[in-house]
Amino acid sequence: MENIHIEGTARSPYVHFNAETGELEISGRSIPEHAINFYKPLLDWLEQYMNNPKLQTKMVFNLEYFNTASSKCILDLLRQLEKVQETNKTEVSVKWFYDDGDEDMEESGNDFKSLINLNIELHSK
Repeated sequence: MENIHIEGTARSPYVHFNAETGELEISGRSIPEHAINFYKPLLDWLEQYMNNPKLQTKMVFNLEYFNTASSKCILDLLRQLEKVQETNKTEVSVKWFYDDGDEDMEESGNDFKSLINLNIELHSK
């Protein structure tokens, strides 16, 4: 299984999904013109990853801003990770980083935490 590595831009986040280590990261700004088109390959990758996940999968979100369309896609990613954990009895941990004082990003992390049955840790930076 190939890793995914996408350099970030002013409108789309940096992405690194590593199948060998089980370490996944999305960082930066997520305001792509067509969020579904951007996130679809990531969801497909997770679907394939679910067939042979690592014993521990670590997802890091380090987003400074995301739009509403990206929010739905992020929720879909988290739901897919939830399936990875449930189907494979794999430990999935999620770290949600937000800038100190950024109440919107902190609240978004808490919202995702309330919707998803995963260990989501919030960290201010």
